[in-house]
Amino acid sequence: MSLNTQFPESAEVATKPESWQIELLYDGECRLCLREVNFLKRRDAGRGLVAFVDIAGDRYIPEAHGGVDFETAMGRIHAVLPDGTVIKNVEVFRRVYEILGMGWIYAVTKLPIIGSIVDWLYGIWADWRLALTGRPDLATIVSDRQKRIECETQGRCRLNDDNQP
Repeated sequence: MSLNTQFPESAEVATKPESWQIELLYDGECRLCLREVNFLKRRDAGRGLVAFVDIAGDRYIPEAHGGVDFETAMGRIHAVLPDGTVIKNVEVFRRVYEILGMGWIYAVTKLPIIGSIVDWLYGIWADWRLALTGRPDLATIVSDRQKRIECETQGRCRLNDDNQP
């Protein structure tokens, strides 16, 4: 059974869950994130080494993805390893690129001084990512998402069949 069948709207993953080596949680509403994800998908070439999970969907289920809640996942990039270990920040890129045979791109970031600088720069990028891509701040995104989910689960926002308020 594929993870897509198990969690049809919470994840976009390989059809053989036992084959993935890392599950990448990404923001499907971020144009720059999508550009990177599309590049990585092409490099994965259908091998299923990386399971790609779009956290932006209202049906994202944290428990199915290392327990990483929406707000946390939106704040910094995260990934889940097959044993359930959650990693974040530049370590995610290091691991994904290694798995896809491009580890040399991030190899220099394993050096202590360079790694610290790159981690620091990524932190700045992550803090400003939403503003730099023209999106609302994290609190607004989280609040809007929560309102949509509550509306959907409680049925408060549906129109009556007779078009009456």
